[in-house]
Amino acid sequence: MADIKTTDFEGLAAAIVRGAETGRSVIAIVGAPGSGKSTLAERLASQINGMAPGSAAVLPMDGYHFDDRVLISRGLKARKGAPETFDVGGLLHMLHRLKCNEEDEIAVPVFDRALEISPAGALLIPRSVRHLIVEGNYLLLDRPPWRGLCALFDITVAVVVPEKVLRQRLTDRWQSYGLALEEIEAKVETNDLPNGRLVLSNSVPADFILKQ
Repeated sequence: MADIKTTDFEGLAAAIVRGAETGRSVIAIVGAPGSGKSTLAERLASQINGMAPGSAAVLPMDGYHFDDRVLISRGLKARKGAPETFDVGGLLHMLHRLKCNEEDEIAVPVFDRALEISPAGALLIPRSVRHLIVEGNYLLLDRPPWRGLCALFDITVAVVVPEKVLRQRLTDRWQSYGLALEEIEAKVETNDLPNGRLVLSNSVPADFILKQ
């Protein structure tokens, strides 16, 4: 798409349905931590499946987090969620498989936040899925190796939220996990929000912008 368009939920859902007249369409939804991209992706899939059951599925990028053992060995545990803490190559290969859609079903990992691990084969995506919605922070990040993902997306969407709102959402998220206030502040101010600023300032422009 040549022009970036500001849209709403209904307009975006309609664009996704139109974009997969033949074959499988892969849609990227990007945004800062706390922007609501996961909720948006699930809502879109539910809306599309309401019209055509089984035609939409969500692939969260978070399933490609490196395990904590890897992060600890590399001194990156405190930066979990930053670009360098993901298996980008694994995600790239999986997106190629999913885009080709030549298998009856494909098993993908899904991150379990309560356990802080990504069980392999946690979700099955069947060949019948025509609208694959991929959500994550760095899907459009304009730096290697992330840059290689962009060519695989048919439609791209950036979710834009004011930083003040992000800060409150992220604080509430970490409070729900029972963390101490000092730990929450450290996670939000030294990791989550800097990661969000990177997404906003260093991503390839999306086809659509959705403001939350």
